[in-house]
Amino acid sequence: MKILVTGAAGFIGYHLCEKLIEQGHDVIGLDNINDYYDVDLKFGRLRQLGIVRNEAESFNQKCVSATHGDQFSFVRMNLEDREALPRLFEEEKITKVCNLAAQAGVRYSIENPEAYIDSNIVGYLNLLECCRHHKIEHLVYASSSSVYGLNEKIPFSTSDSVDHPISLYAASKKSNELMAHTYSHLFGFATTGLRFFTVYGPWGRPDMALFLFTEAIAKGQPIKVFNHGKMERDFTYVDDIVEGVVRVLTTSTQDRDRYKIYNIGNNNAVKLTDFIEAIEESMGQKAEKVMMPMQPGDVERTWADVDDLIRDYGYRPNTSVKKGVQKFIEWYKDYRK
Repeated sequence: MKILVTGAAGFIGYHLCEKLIEQGHDVIGLDNINDYYDVDLKFGRLRQLGIVRNEAESFNQKCVSATHGDQFSFVRMNLEDREALPRLFEEEKITKVCNLAAQAGVRYSIENPEAYIDSNIVGYLNLLECCRHHKIEHLVYASSSSVYGLNEKIPFSTSDSVDHPISLYAASKKSNELMAHTYSHLFGFATTGLRFFTVYGPWGRPDMALFLFTEAIAKGQPIKVFNHGKMERDFTYVDDIVEGVVRVLTTSTQDRDRYKIYNIGNNNAVKLTDFIEAIEESMGQKAEKVMMPMQPGDVERTWADVDDLIRDYGYRPNTSVKKGVQKFIEWYKDYRK
């Protein structure tokens, strides 16, 4: 089975590639390595996969892993490239696709809306067209808990209304779900949307709370605690997320509906203050907290109902926040050396 993973230099994409390679699959990683956050971190993840930086910096050039050989290759490419992406599909004879490439960030979408349309809408459409014309068996793609907007029903269920997004990022993810439904209906290939809930762990994004808090505490700087700490998130350790993604991606779709949506999270809401305490405990340092108001586009609480993912795929997240934070802190200290 040859699997294309887009967003392969990203946080979840990197870990997914590692897992698929471990299971013996042939993997092609794709990423445009944009500068939304530190590209050194992205190239660092690729280095773990055996990809040499100076070979990966050029666009549309295939690089073969120095560690895994032909089992893993990487190409730097924009999803919205309507010549290069179809050519990649034609040359590589891809079987399945996991789309994790997207312009991320709720707050950033308020300042830079064009980036979200280019990547999350135009690029995603180009990918759907490639899946259509090259007979892809299954497209698994990243959606987001942000599609639930200001939904007050807890926990969030995939049967809940998601018609009122409160950020352009959320709107783009809801658009992805609608577009996937259309392509599954018209062209008959399977699509599965996974609504991710606050993923954290080693090699995580530096714009996410865990990285920001850890770095500030390490430098003796104050941390910004939004909504005066009255926030709850379904924090989910990256290994648990990847385990679920792999199960969905590699299981046959023959006896299921062509179009499916699932929540993928830890099935538990954790108070932000408890999350911060876990960081303080792991670092052996107290944080200086600056209480801030709620930010535009943010929601107060998230909590995933993952019963259908448990039922259909045996998904069982089992990493506690305390254990997951400790693993991140260990990685962070080593990385910063």
